[in-house]
Amino acid sequence: MTEQTTIYPIGTPGKPWGEAEKSQWLAAQTKKRSYQQQVVAKLEAMNDRFNIEQYGELNYTAGDYPLYVVRNKNWNPENPTILVTGGVHGYETSGVQGALLFIDAELEHYTDDFNFVVFPCLSPWGYETINRWNPDAVDPNRSFVADSPAQECALVMDYLSDLGVDFLAHVDLHETTDSDNSEFRPAKAARDGEVNTNWNIPDGFYLVGNSENLQIDFHAAILAEVEKVTHIAAADEHNQLIGAPVDREGLISFPVKQLGLCISLTNAMYATTTEVYPDSPRATPEECNRAQVAAVIGCIKFLQ
Repeated sequence: MTEQTTIYPIGTPGKPWGEAEKSQWLAAQTKKRSYQQQVVAKLEAMNDRFNIEQYGELNYTAGDYPLYVVRNKNWNPENPTILVTGGVHGYETSGVQGALLFIDAELEHYTDDFNFVVFPCLSPWGYETINRWNPDAVDPNRSFVADSPAQECALVMDYLSDLGVDFLAHVDLHETTDSDNSEFRPAKAARDGEVNTNWNIPDGFYLVGNSENLQIDFHAAILAEVEKVTHIAAADEHNQLIGAPVDREGLISFPVKQLGLCISLTNAMYATTTEVYPDSPRATPEECNRAQVAAVIGCIKFLQ
């Protein structure tokens, strides 16, 4: 990693943000695309094929956003259940569009053997403004904890608690982008009053697993399926990806429960976070979406 010398334009270096700085940050955010047109309209077009339920609504001064979850209609309580989440970080486009593509193109092919619960866009404000955080400058993917500070996380956790399903697997769809270094990591350091260090952005697809339950064969099966669509990220000169040592090609791991990551949301035996690199000269947006779909299919094939 290399030290970032650029000073973020909000706040005082070395001093964590207060409410004034958070308000200044929020005022600088603008809507860049439409959740209604790019997400909700696609769900509405599939309404006759799936059980699509509004499980809550985000209420911010920045706007109100209905939230949706998708389940297969031929739900069989005897079948194992797979959870798919997208848009935990709203700016990670293929996480959202990949989840929608999986629902539309693939989900029905596997419902004889599995039930599916899919949250295609947990953070619609982040999707519209292309942000990692929610309007409170909170990172949802560090907030899957008791008494969560993020509405996005609390609403999903409440829904799943009421659903009462034991999940066999969970695939959480993410991206690693160049803007992680140019915007989001400097902003985080400024918010927390810390010195920023950037990491090397991997060119390609990789996975993040749970270091306390690292199912190597499961991750290997997903990577093999994704490799049919796009390239797998190579480790850097330190044998790392984003500053973490690789467990095998295309895989790193963290103690996900301790960090409040989305894949700690359930007690699923098999859980992984995907990471696609949309800024790669070797990948198109369509390819990134299909890579996300391939990751879910790789999970399914491993479990069959």
